[in-house]
Amino acid sequence: MTKKASKKANLLWIDLEMTGLSPVHDKILEVAAIATDWDLNEIATYTGVVKVDEALMRERMVGEFWEKNKASYDALMAQNANGKSAREIEKELLDFVAQNFDEPIYLAGNSIHQDRKFIEREWKELNEKLHYRMLDVSAWKVYFEGALHQRFLKPENHRALDDIRGSIEELKWYLKKLS
Repeated sequence: MTKKASKKANLLWIDLEMTGLSPVHDKILEVAAIATDWDLNEIATYTGVVKVDEALMRERMVGEFWEKNKASYDALMAQNANGKSAREIEKELLDFVAQNFDEPIYLAGNSIHQDRKFIEREWKELNEKLHYRMLDVSAWKVYFEGALHQRFLKPENHRALDDIRGSIEELKWYLKKLS
């Protein structure tokens, strides 16, 4: 009997761009996922665009945040026409997870608890595959800024793939400070 080779990924980094922060009223617009090992080396990446009703986007994507991030707003609006249904994107994410992970599947990211609320609401099947424990980089941020008065300056592009890579670099920075 041959032993099944284990898959290399340990952390599923996800970042979502949404119309806003309310899982009840807002929708996922864009998702990126990076599979890493425990050393935070990238193994595989995924990006997807969810097609959302344009009227909802115009209604929900208002206020100071969107005014300050006009380039992100314009890019998200422009790519919407080429988006896929939320169900199609979830299926692609499930395939990505199946190809790269054994269980448990730990979700990682910056303020990942907020993204998890959207995953729970919009992608129930994916949510069921995720472990209840998560690696949230923002917890490190709170400690380093509050207790140690050290701050990692991460570019804020507000695009999913760039934001994940920034979060991985941020965690590497914190870990280096500890060694």
